[in-house]
Amino acid sequence: MTKAIMIQGAGSNVGKSLLVAGIARACVIRGLNVAPFKPQNMSNNAAVTVDGGEIGRAQALQARACGLKPMVDMNPVLLKPETDTGAQVIVQGQRFTTMKARDYGKAKADLMPRVLDSFHRLGTGRDLIIVEGAGSPAEINLRAGDIANMGFAEAANLPVVLAGDIDRGGVIAQLVGTHAVLPARDRNRIKAFLVNKFRGDPTLFADGAAAIADRTGWHDLGTLPWFADAWRLPAEDVMDIATRPGGAFKIAVPRLNRIANFDDLDPLVNEPDVTVDIIEPGRALPGDAHLVLIPGSKSTIADLADFRAQGWDVDLAAHIRRGGHVLGICGGYQMLGQKIIDQSGIEGPPGQVAGLGHLLITTHLEPKKTLALIKARHIASGEPVKGYEIHLGRSTGPDTARAWLSVDGRPEGAVSADGRVLGCYLHGLFSADGFRKAYLEELGARAASSGFETRVDTTLDALAQHVETHLDLDRLLSLAE
Repeated sequence: MTKAIMIQGAGSNVGKSLLVAGIARACVIRGLNVAPFKPQNMSNNAAVTVDGGEIGRAQALQARACGLKPMVDMNPVLLKPETDTGAQVIVQGQRFTTMKARDYGKAKADLMPRVLDSFHRLGTGRDLIIVEGAGSPAEINLRAGDIANMGFAEAANLPVVLAGDIDRGGVIAQLVGTHAVLPARDRNRIKAFLVNKFRGDPTLFADGAAAIADRTGWHDLGTLPWFADAWRLPAEDVMDIATRPGGAFKIAVPRLNRIANFDDLDPLVNEPDVTVDIIEPGRALPGDAHLVLIPGSKSTIADLADFRAQGWDVDLAAHIRRGGHVLGICGGYQMLGQKIIDQSGIEGPPGQVAGLGHLLITTHLEPKKTLALIKARHIASGEPVKGYEIHLGRSTGPDTARAWLSVDGRPEGAVSADGRVLGCYLHGLFSADGFRKAYLEELGARAASSGFETRVDTTLDALAQHVETHLDLDRLLSLAE
């Protein structure tokens, strides 16, 4: 029978996603048939799957660590925030509904059968499923109807490993405190703990780990040092990109309030001559940027209004007057046009809003979502690209006659008359080494490096070795049931 184990965190952002990727790749290297699973994720950074749906980007990376293509069963419930109190609910890869947080809390129990259905289907014929929790089980106020942490572990009868983040400080309190607040039935599911993100000599925490084990009765799986090359892997949080090293060619990226599918940035931050500068609200777009890249958005109209409220529309116009270049992808592409028409009221009251006016296109938002894996060609260089489309709406207008991509002979994208402003719906195109090199060199960057995809796999191998070296993986696997 397929075994499974669940990695939960003593808090948010303790590194669960990377832990699952590293453990999964280590198990694959050992010869096991492994798959990742996350019952519920909350992220606007999604991936399109081979079976025509969407899942969290982190699960796509974990699938890659397992040597698998992303599938909808790996993340059966994906919440995509649209406002501070509501989100689009994706169930088994497809849009299910849009709900307020309070209403979703009542609906979670009804989703559990579909979550379990995906879990059992995914496990067919495999040796191991590594399950990732969400947030922390210590949020006992969310325990009723839970499908993300202990509620799912109980329904699937899974053992749990609890991870703490020492980089934040207070890791003993994180882990021991979780033990203290959990009800007995949940506490007893936790079989072991590990400490993540230690900077320095991990043996210096031996007494701390012993104190945790003494107070909880859980097995100590080890203290995992900080993995310095994590920045080379696709980021789950856009702010993870802000700390990455860079070079002389500056790409300014305004951090939209509902920024989505920013994996377009990952290949760029791996370029030694490129700095990707994430521009936080309240900060002007820098005057020394060579390129302004406006990324995707989960709520294009709302983010366009916020773009203007930040004064970025004025900064962008000045950037173009100075001879700067602009690239809009998906929602960013829509914002660059003349207007956005939302007659169905998809993003708010029916109507239309003026765009930034740098591309002669009009976008009509439509209820049907486009979800597709795409192979295309960069017309200017002839270089092949591949990626995905994940959007509502279609864009038409004079500037689409100057399309800069070709998809099966169909023109894609738009270019302004002066050639300085480009837009398209295709995410992920910078992963193609030849295109990335041609595009950056045309804008004046030094020759782009090659091998982005290879470096991702090399880094996953290094992460697996990191896990093997510092964690008791044999004991972890022995706990799986």
